[in-house]
Amino acid sequence: MRTRWLALALAAVCFGALGGALLAPQPAGAVSKEMIELQQQVSQLLQGQQDLRSTVDSNNAALKTLVQQSLDSVNKLNGEMVSLQKSVQEVQANTGARIDTMTQQTQGLSDNLQDVQARVGKLSQQLTDVQNLLQSIDAKVSGGTPAGGVTPGGPTGATMAPPAMPPISADTLYQNALRDFTGGKYDLARQEFSDYIKTFPSNDLASNAQFYLGEVSYAQGDFKNAVAAYDTVLVNYPNSFKLAASLLKKGLAELELGMKTSGTRDLREVVRRYAGSDEAKRAQAKLHEIGAATTRPSR
Repeated sequence: MRTRWLALALAAVCFGALGGALLAPQPAGAVSKEMIELQQQVSQLLQGQQDLRSTVDSNNAALKTLVQQSLDSVNKLNGEMVSLQKSVQEVQANTGARIDTMTQQTQGLSDNLQDVQARVGKLSQQLTDVQNLLQSIDAKVSGGTPAGGVTPGGPTGATMAPPAMPPISADTLYQNALRDFTGGKYDLARQEFSDYIKTFPSNDLASNAQFYLGEVSYAQGDFKNAVAAYDTVLVNYPNSFKLAASLLKKGLAELELGMKTSGTRDLREVVRRYAGSDEAKRAQAKLHEIGAATTRPSR
């Protein structure tokens, strides 16, 4: 029993010594070393933060430079686009004027070519009629007409009446009018086309003659009468080959008169009715030039 108590006492002394060693303050050298390490770590963190800030500032400066360069490039590109758009508009305006002139001349040539075959077909008949007329005159002259022009069996001094001139044909009148129009003789062409419509109102080319009355007025800057002439083609000649051209030129003449609403409407009708035609392409170009949509915007 006594031995047991001695063992317990000895164990208590050992644990007490171990606890005292553990709870005793550390030497000053160890604490100083940890403080130095901690300070070094803090210095490293501060240096890393400073380096990171320098890197961020450098990147921000580079990014700002790139943004400014991009803005300068965009501004320069916008300026070039404005200049290019202005140049394109000028080219379109000049080209439109030249196209109008060329189209006017081309229309005359096209109609001329369309009528060549008909004229050639009738030319032979006209020559035959002239030959028959000359033969008839020769027969009358050689049939015993005395000198002085006295007709046998007739009163003394009576002279033979000259033969009547054959009336001008529809083809000849139309070709004369078309030639004078393409040659710039607008007043004469107007008279000839008007005569054609009065003399041959049911002829296939009557609608063409009416269209060219509009072209004469348009060429002379009389856009009000031009609109009326084109409208007559659209109303009175529903089967005319000049319907698309009449509607196009009517719209252009209305724009010249400041009638933008009706002019735009007629040009859109050309695009809708005659899609793919030369008249539709010209109408689209004009609508683009005046800043109007090809189709009427939906409400």
